[in-house]
Amino acid sequence: MIQKEMTVKLAGGLEARPVAVLVQVASQYDSTVYLQVGTKKVNAKSIMGMMSLGLDAGEKVTVIVDGADEQDALNEMEKYLSKEE
Repeated sequence: MIQKEMTVKLAGGLEARPVAVLVQVASQYDSTVYLQVGTKKVNAKSIMGMMSLGLDAGEKVTVIVDGADEQDALNEMEKYLSKEE
């Protein structure tokens, strides 16, 4: 298991479209992928879970990944969350 704190740089934060894309990114991997903010931890492969976080640009989130392809999954999650669209 690996984890890393990241800052959401997407201009509009994690609204409906960016959340859908993030779920697609996470779903490409066999590893489990979670995003945690404070004490709230949600499955990054769940659209409803991700929408419940309501993250804005500039907020910090911890990405937790566990599985055979965890490093690749973490790298892609970081690449997506770091985009300044």
